[in-house]
Amino acid sequence: MASKPVSRECSDVLALLTAAKNVLISGPPGTGKTKLLAEVHEAFLGAPGAPAKVAVHEPGSRVAIPAIAKTYAPYADNLPSPSKTKRQVFRTVFHQNSKYRDFVSGIAPAVGAGVAPGTFKVVEGTLYRASEHAKLPDGASLLIIDEINRGPAVQIFGGALVAIEADKRLASDGNAGPETQFFEVLTSPNGEIVEYALPDHLYILAVQNQADTSVEPLDVAFLRRWEPYRLDPNSSVLRSHYGLPALTGAALPESPTSPADIYEASVRAWEAVNQRVSLGRGAEFRVGHGVLMRDKNTATTIEAAQLVVANSWARVIAHIEEVFFGDVRGVAATINSIDAPAYHPVRLQEQTFADDLRYELTGLSSIGPANIYDLLRAIVG
Repeated sequence: MASKPVSRECSDVLALLTAAKNVLISGPPGTGKTKLLAEVHEAFLGAPGAPAKVAVHEPGSRVAIPAIAKTYAPYADNLPSPSKTKRQVFRTVFHQNSKYRDFVSGIAPAVGAGVAPGTFKVVEGTLYRASEHAKLPDGASLLIIDEINRGPAVQIFGGALVAIEADKRLASDGNAGPETQFFEVLTSPNGEIVEYALPDHLYILAVQNQADTSVEPLDVAFLRRWEPYRLDPNSSVLRSHYGLPALTGAALPESPTSPADIYEASVRAWEAVNQRVSLGRGAEFRVGHGVLMRDKNTATTIEAAQLVVANSWARVIAHIEEVFFGDVRGVAATINSIDAPAYHPVRLQEQTFADDLRYELTGLSSIGPANIYDLLRAIVG
Protein backbone atom coordinates (compact mmCIF):
# COMPACT_ATOMS: atom_id res chain seq x y z
CA MET A 1 0.00 0.00 0.00
CA ALA A 2 1.42 3.37 -0.98
CA SER A 3 2.54 5.70 1.75
CA LYS A 4 0.49 8.88 2.02
CA PRO A 5 0.97 11.86 4.35
CA VAL A 6 -1.18 12.40 7.40
CA SER A 7 -0.84 14.68 10.41
CA ARG A 8 1.48 13.75 13.24
CA GLU A 9 -1.54 13.32 15.52
CA CYS A 10 -3.16 10.90 13.10
CA SER A 11 0.08 8.95 12.73
CA ASP A 12 0.38 8.74 16.53
CA VAL A 13 -3.16 7.38 16.89
CA LEU A 14 -2.65 4.81 14.11
CA ALA A 15 0.52 3.60 15.84
CA LEU A 16 -1.30 3.31 19.18
CA LEU A 17 -4.15 1.39 17.54
CA THR A 18 -1.65 -1.02 16.01
CA ALA A 19 0.05 -1.64 19.34
CA ALA A 20 -2.81 -1.49 21.84
CA LYS A 21 -6.00 -2.08 19.77
CA ASN A 22 -8.01 0.39 21.90
CA VAL A 23 -7.30 4.15 22.02
CA LEU A 24 -9.18 6.82 23.98
CA ILE A 25 -8.83 10.42 22.75
CA SER A 26 -9.53 13.18 25.26
CA GLY A 27 -9.07 16.92 25.49
CA PRO A 28 -10.92 20.18 26.10
CA PRO A 29 -13.65 21.28 23.69
CA GLY A 30 -12.31 22.76 20.46
CA THR A 31 -8.93 20.99 20.43
CA GLY A 32 -9.61 19.00 17.25
CA LYS A 33 -10.95 15.66 18.50
CA THR A 34 -13.69 15.42 15.88
CA LYS A 35 -11.31 16.47 13.13
CA LEU A 36 -8.78 13.85 14.22
CA LEU A 37 -11.48 11.16 14.20
CA ALA A 38 -12.32 12.01 10.62
CA GLU A 39 -8.67 11.87 9.58
CA VAL A 40 -8.06 8.51 11.27
CA HIS A 41 -11.25 7.19 9.65
CA GLU A 42 -9.98 8.17 6.21
CA ALA A 43 -6.44 6.94 6.83
CA PHE A 44 -7.64 3.55 8.10
CA LEU A 45 -9.46 3.01 4.81
CA GLY A 46 -6.19 3.75 3.06
CA ALA A 47 -7.11 6.93 1.19
CA PRO A 48 -6.36 10.12 3.12
CA GLY A 49 -6.67 13.36 1.20
CA ALA A 50 -3.75 15.62 0.49
CA PRO A 51 -3.19 17.82 3.56
CA ALA A 52 -2.73 21.55 3.64
CA LYS A 53 0.73 22.93 4.36
CA VAL A 54 -0.46 24.93 7.35
CA ALA A 55 -3.28 24.70 9.85
CA VAL A 56 -6.46 26.01 8.30
CA HIS A 57 -10.02 26.22 9.54
CA GLU A 58 -12.95 24.79 7.63
CA PRO A 59 -15.44 27.69 7.65
CA GLY A 60 -18.35 25.50 6.55
CA SER A 61 -18.06 23.25 9.59
CA ARG A 62 -20.68 23.59 12.32
CA VAL A 63 -18.06 22.73 14.93
CA ALA A 64 -15.28 25.21 15.66
CA ILE A 65 -12.40 22.83 15.09
CA PRO A 66 -9.36 23.61 12.95
CA ALA A 67 -7.99 21.29 10.34
CA ILE A 68 -5.07 19.39 11.82
CA ALA A 69 -2.26 20.11 9.41
CA LYS A 70 1.08 20.91 10.99
CA THR A 71 3.58 18.07 11.01
CA TYR A 72 3.15 15.23 8.55
CA ALA A 73 4.44 11.70 8.40
CA PRO A 74 3.72 8.68 6.18
CA TYR A 75 1.19 6.35 7.78
CA ALA A 76 2.12 3.13 5.96
CA ASP A 77 4.36 1.88 8.77
CA ASN A 78 1.70 2.64 11.37
CA LEU A 79 -1.42 1.50 9.52
CA PRO A 80 -3.21 -1.22 11.52
CA SER A 81 -3.40 -4.56 9.67
CA PRO A 82 -1.75 -3.12 6.53
CA SER A 83 -2.10 -6.35 4.53
CA LYS A 84 -5.89 -6.44 4.89
CA THR A 85 -7.83 -5.11 1.90
CA LYS A 86 -11.43 -5.45 3.14
CA ARG A 87 -11.30 -2.49 5.50
CA GLN A 88 -14.42 -0.98 7.05
CA VAL A 89 -15.17 1.70 9.65
CA PHE A 90 -18.12 1.35 12.03
CA ARG A 91 -19.37 4.32 14.05
CA THR A 92 -21.60 4.79 17.05
CA VAL A 93 -22.35 7.48 19.65
CA PHE A 94 -22.98 6.63 23.29
CA HIS A 95 -25.79 8.36 25.15
CA GLN A 96 -27.83 7.80 28.30
CA ASN A 97 -30.20 5.38 26.56
CA SER A 98 -27.48 3.26 24.92
CA LYS A 99 -27.77 -0.41 25.88
CA TYR A 100 -25.77 -3.62 25.66
CA ARG A 101 -28.07 -4.90 22.92
CA ASP A 102 -27.31 -1.81 20.79
CA PHE A 103 -23.59 -2.39 21.08
CA VAL A 104 -23.08 -6.16 21.36
CA SER A 105 -26.30 -8.15 20.85
CA GLY A 106 -29.68 -8.69 22.46
CA ILE A 107 -33.40 -9.09 21.99
CA ALA A 108 -35.58 -6.26 20.71
CA PRO A 109 -39.20 -6.01 19.53
CA ALA A 110 -39.66 -6.83 15.86
CA VAL A 111 -41.57 -4.18 13.93
CA GLY A 112 -42.70 -3.84 10.35
CA ALA A 113 -45.41 -4.87 7.95
CA GLY A 114 -46.64 -8.41 8.49
CA VAL A 115 -44.90 -8.81 11.87
CA ALA A 116 -47.21 -10.19 14.54
CA PRO A 117 -47.56 -8.16 17.76
CA GLY A 118 -45.36 -9.39 20.58
CA THR A 119 -42.70 -10.73 18.20
CA PHE A 120 -39.06 -10.32 19.15
CA LYS A 121 -35.82 -10.65 17.25
CA VAL A 122 -32.10 -10.84 17.97
CA VAL A 123 -30.29 -7.62 17.05
CA GLU A 124 -26.60 -7.42 16.28
CA GLY A 125 -24.88 -4.39 17.82
CA THR A 126 -22.14 -2.23 16.38
CA LEU A 127 -19.32 -4.05 18.17
CA TYR A 128 -20.61 -7.44 17.03
CA ARG A 129 -20.92 -6.33 13.39
CA ALA A 130 -17.45 -4.76 13.44
CA SER A 131 -16.06 -7.93 14.98
CA GLU A 132 -17.68 -10.19 12.40
CA HIS A 133 -16.26 -8.09 9.57
CA ALA A 134 -12.78 -8.26 11.13
CA LYS A 135 -13.06 -12.07 11.20
CA LEU A 136 -13.32 -12.22 7.41
CA PRO A 137 -10.23 -13.73 5.74
CA ASP A 138 -9.09 -10.33 4.49
CA GLY A 139 -11.05 -8.13 6.90
CA ALA A 140 -10.05 -5.34 9.29
CA SER A 141 -12.42 -3.11 11.24
CA LEU A 142 -12.15 0.24 12.98
CA LEU A 143 -14.92 0.92 15.48
CA ILE A 144 -15.27 4.61 16.38
CA ILE A 145 -17.19 5.48 19.55
CA ASP A 146 -17.99 9.17 19.99
CA GLU A 147 -19.02 10.66 23.36
CA ILE A 148 -18.09 7.42 25.12
CA ASN A 149 -18.52 8.95 28.57
CA ARG A 150 -22.09 10.09 27.85
CA GLY A 151 -23.45 6.57 28.22
CA PRO A 152 -23.11 3.90 30.93
CA ALA A 153 -19.99 2.52 29.24
CA VAL A 154 -19.36 -0.43 31.58
CA GLN A 155 -22.94 -1.67 31.20
CA ILE A 156 -22.88 -1.13 27.43
CA PHE A 157 -19.72 -3.22 27.01
CA GLY A 158 -20.89 -5.87 29.47
CA GLY A 159 -18.93 -9.08 29.14
CA ALA A 160 -16.91 -7.63 26.28
CA LEU A 161 -15.13 -5.26 28.66
CA VAL A 162 -12.22 -7.59 29.40
CA ALA A 163 -12.30 -9.17 25.94
CA ILE A 164 -11.32 -5.91 24.20
CA GLU A 165 -7.79 -6.02 25.64
CA ALA A 166 -5.12 -6.76 23.05
CA ASP A 167 -3.81 -9.88 24.79
CA LYS A 168 -7.35 -11.23 25.33
CA ARG A 169 -8.19 -11.31 21.61
CA LEU A 170 -8.09 -14.20 19.17
CA ALA A 171 -4.75 -14.70 17.44
CA SER A 172 -4.17 -13.12 14.04
CA ASP A 173 -5.02 -16.46 12.39
CA GLY A 174 -8.39 -16.53 14.20
CA ASN A 175 -7.48 -19.24 16.69
CA ALA A 176 -7.91 -18.90 20.45
CA GLY A 177 -4.83 -18.62 22.62
CA PRO A 178 -4.31 -19.31 26.32
CA GLU A 179 -5.18 -15.70 27.23
CA THR A 180 -8.22 -15.33 24.94
CA GLN A 181 -11.26 -14.03 26.84
CA PHE A 182 -14.65 -15.42 25.80
CA PHE A 183 -18.03 -13.96 26.71
CA GLU A 184 -21.60 -15.00 25.95
CA VAL A 185 -23.59 -13.41 23.13
CA LEU A 186 -26.93 -14.05 21.48
CA THR A 187 -26.62 -14.85 17.80
CA SER A 188 -29.23 -14.35 15.12
CA PRO A 189 -31.58 -15.57 13.86
CA ASN A 190 -32.54 -18.12 16.51
CA GLY A 191 -31.11 -16.45 19.62
CA GLU A 192 -28.62 -19.18 20.44
CA ILE A 193 -26.15 -18.30 23.21
CA VAL A 194 -22.56 -18.86 22.09
CA GLU A 195 -19.11 -18.26 23.51
CA TYR A 196 -17.59 -15.35 21.63
CA ALA A 197 -14.16 -13.70 21.43
CA LEU A 198 -12.99 -10.58 19.62
CA PRO A 199 -10.62 -10.80 16.64
CA ASP A 200 -7.10 -9.47 16.36
CA HIS A 201 -7.92 -7.18 13.45
CA LEU A 202 -10.60 -5.18 15.30
CA TYR A 203 -9.52 -1.71 16.46
CA ILE A 204 -11.54 0.56 18.73
CA LEU A 205 -11.11 4.35 18.82
CA ALA A 206 -13.15 6.32 21.35
CA VAL A 207 -13.49 9.99 22.27
CA GLN A 208 -14.49 11.60 25.53
CA ASN A 209 -15.05 15.19 26.61
CA GLN A 210 -13.79 15.38 30.19
CA ALA A 211 -15.06 18.94 30.59
CA ASP A 212 -18.68 17.81 30.33
CA THR A 213 -19.89 18.25 33.90
CA SER A 214 -23.28 16.69 33.12
CA VAL A 215 -21.85 13.15 32.98
CA GLU A 216 -19.96 10.94 35.43
CA PRO A 217 -16.25 10.18 34.91
CA LEU A 218 -15.45 6.83 33.33
CA ASP A 219 -14.77 3.88 35.61
CA VAL A 220 -11.07 3.42 36.45
CA ALA A 221 -11.16 -0.29 35.62
CA PHE A 222 -12.72 0.59 32.27
CA LEU A 223 -10.05 3.19 31.52
CA ARG A 224 -7.27 0.64 32.11
CA ARG A 225 -8.33 -1.12 28.92
CA TRP A 226 -7.50 1.91 26.78
CA GLU A 227 -4.35 3.62 25.58
CA PRO A 228 -4.85 7.36 26.24
CA TYR A 229 -4.15 10.07 23.68
CA ARG A 230 -4.63 13.68 24.69
CA LEU A 231 -5.16 16.81 22.60
CA ASP A 232 -4.40 20.14 24.25
CA PRO A 233 -5.08 23.78 23.34
CA ASN A 234 -2.44 24.88 20.85
CA SER A 235 -1.50 28.54 20.52
CA SER A 236 0.58 27.82 17.40
CA VAL A 237 -2.54 26.71 15.52
CA LEU A 238 -4.37 29.83 16.67
CA ARG A 239 -1.50 32.11 15.64
CA SER A 240 -1.40 30.45 12.25
CA HIS A 241 -5.14 31.01 11.87
CA TYR A 242 -4.74 34.70 12.69
CA GLY A 243 -1.58 35.06 10.59
CA LEU A 244 0.48 36.13 13.61
CA PRO A 245 4.19 35.59 14.24
CA ALA A 246 5.54 33.83 17.32
CA LEU A 247 4.95 35.57 20.64
CA THR A 248 7.24 38.50 21.38
CA GLY A 249 7.72 40.44 24.58
CA ALA A 250 6.16 43.60 23.19
CA ALA A 251 3.32 45.08 25.23
CA LEU A 252 -0.12 45.49 23.72
CA PRO A 253 -0.84 49.07 22.61
CA GLU A 254 -3.54 51.01 24.46
CA SER A 255 -5.57 51.16 21.26
CA PRO A 256 -5.30 48.83 18.25
CA THR A 257 -3.52 50.25 15.22
CA SER A 258 -4.20 47.25 12.97
CA PRO A 259 -6.23 44.00 12.92
CA ALA A 260 -3.05 42.20 14.01
CA ASP A 261 -3.13 44.05 17.35
CA ILE A 262 -6.64 42.76 18.02
CA TYR A 263 -5.74 39.20 17.07
CA GLU A 264 -2.59 39.35 19.21
CA ALA A 265 -4.70 40.51 22.16
CA SER A 266 -7.13 37.66 21.52
CA VAL A 267 -4.39 35.03 21.61
CA ARG A 268 -2.75 36.43 24.75
CA ALA A 269 -6.08 36.78 26.55
CA TRP A 270 -7.01 33.22 25.57
CA GLU A 271 -3.71 31.95 27.00
CA ALA A 272 -4.29 33.91 30.23
CA VAL A 273 -7.83 32.55 30.56
CA ASN A 274 -6.61 28.98 30.11
CA GLN A 275 -3.94 29.42 32.77
CA ARG A 276 -6.57 30.63 35.25
CA VAL A 277 -9.15 28.01 34.30
CA SER A 278 -6.53 25.29 34.70
CA LEU A 279 -5.69 26.61 38.16
CA GLY A 280 -9.28 27.15 39.25
CA ARG A 281 -11.03 24.10 37.78
CA GLY A 282 -8.49 21.85 36.08
CA ALA A 283 -6.69 21.52 32.75
CA GLU A 284 -9.55 19.57 31.16
CA PHE A 285 -11.79 22.66 31.44
CA ARG A 286 -9.59 24.91 29.33
CA VAL A 287 -10.81 26.55 26.13
CA GLY A 288 -9.65 24.86 22.94
CA HIS A 289 -8.14 26.92 20.14
CA GLY A 290 -10.97 25.90 17.82
CA VAL A 291 -13.48 27.88 19.87
CA LEU A 292 -11.85 31.05 18.51
CA MET A 293 -11.66 29.76 14.95
CA ARG A 294 -15.26 29.38 13.89
CA ASP A 295 -15.20 32.64 11.95
CA LYS A 296 -12.92 32.68 8.94
CA ASN A 297 -10.19 35.26 9.31
CA THR A 298 -10.87 37.67 6.44
CA ALA A 299 -10.91 40.95 8.38
CA THR A 300 -8.73 43.63 6.80
CA THR A 301 -9.92 46.56 8.92
CA ILE A 302 -9.85 47.19 12.64
CA GLU A 303 -13.65 47.35 12.78
CA ALA A 304 -14.06 44.02 11.01
CA ALA A 305 -11.46 42.38 13.25
CA GLN A 306 -13.23 43.71 16.35
CA LEU A 307 -16.47 42.12 15.15
CA VAL A 308 -14.83 38.75 14.42
CA VAL A 309 -13.06 38.63 17.78
CA ALA A 310 -16.12 39.85 19.72
CA ASN A 311 -18.19 37.01 18.24
CA SER A 312 -15.48 34.48 19.12
CA TRP A 313 -15.11 35.75 22.66
CA ALA A 314 -18.85 35.52 23.27
CA ARG A 315 -18.32 31.75 23.07
CA VAL A 316 -15.27 31.90 25.35
CA ILE A 317 -17.19 33.87 27.98
CA ALA A 318 -20.10 31.43 27.76
CA HIS A 319 -17.64 28.59 28.41
CA ILE A 320 -16.14 30.40 31.40
CA GLU A 321 -19.59 31.01 32.88
CA GLU A 322 -20.46 27.33 32.46
CA VAL A 323 -17.19 26.15 34.01
CA PHE A 324 -17.64 28.46 37.02
CA PHE A 325 -21.42 28.17 37.21
CA GLY A 326 -22.61 29.73 40.47
CA ASP A 327 -19.14 31.08 41.28
CA VAL A 328 -19.16 34.76 40.34
CA ARG A 329 -15.73 35.37 41.85
CA GLY A 330 -14.37 32.46 39.81
CA VAL A 331 -15.62 34.10 36.62
CA ALA A 332 -14.23 37.45 37.76
CA ALA A 333 -10.81 35.98 38.55
CA THR A 334 -10.67 34.24 35.17
CA ILE A 335 -11.29 37.46 33.24
CA ASN A 336 -9.11 39.46 35.65
CA SER A 337 -11.86 41.79 36.87
CA ILE A 338 -10.98 41.56 40.58
CA ASP A 339 -9.03 44.74 41.37
CA ALA A 340 -9.30 45.43 37.65
CA PRO A 341 -7.65 48.33 35.83
CA ALA A 342 -9.86 51.35 35.19
CA TYR A 343 -10.34 50.52 31.52
CA HIS A 344 -11.70 47.01 32.22
CA PRO A 345 -15.31 46.97 30.91
CA VAL A 346 -16.40 44.34 33.47
CA ARG A 347 -16.49 45.12 37.18
CA LEU A 348 -16.97 42.90 40.22
CA GLN A 349 -19.29 44.55 42.71
CA GLU A 350 -20.31 43.56 46.22
CA GLN A 351 -23.98 43.55 47.16
CA THR A 352 -25.83 42.64 50.34
CA PHE A 353 -28.88 40.39 50.28
CA ALA A 354 -30.60 39.29 53.52
CA ASP A 355 -27.47 40.38 55.39
CA ASP A 356 -25.35 38.08 53.22
CA LEU A 357 -22.52 39.32 51.03
CA ARG A 358 -23.17 38.64 47.34
CA TYR A 359 -21.12 39.34 44.23
CA GLU A 360 -22.27 40.68 40.89
CA LEU A 361 -20.46 41.16 37.60
CA THR A 362 -21.54 44.25 35.72
CA GLY A 363 -20.75 44.96 32.10
CA LEU A 364 -20.31 41.36 30.98
CA SER A 365 -23.47 41.36 28.88
CA SER A 366 -22.38 44.59 27.18
CA ILE A 367 -19.20 43.22 25.63
CA GLY A 368 -19.14 43.89 21.89
CA PRO A 369 -16.91 45.11 19.07
CA ALA A 370 -16.55 48.57 20.62
CA ASN A 371 -15.00 47.38 23.89
CA ILE A 372 -13.67 43.90 23.07
CA TYR A 373 -10.08 45.13 22.79
CA ASP A 374 -10.24 46.76 26.24
CA LEU A 375 -11.55 43.48 27.65
CA LEU A 376 -8.79 41.42 26.08
CA ARG A 377 -6.04 43.82 27.16
CA ALA A 378 -7.43 43.81 30.71
CA ILE A 379 -7.59 40.00 30.78
CA VAL A 380 -3.93 39.84 29.77
CA GLY A 381 -3.13 42.27 32.61
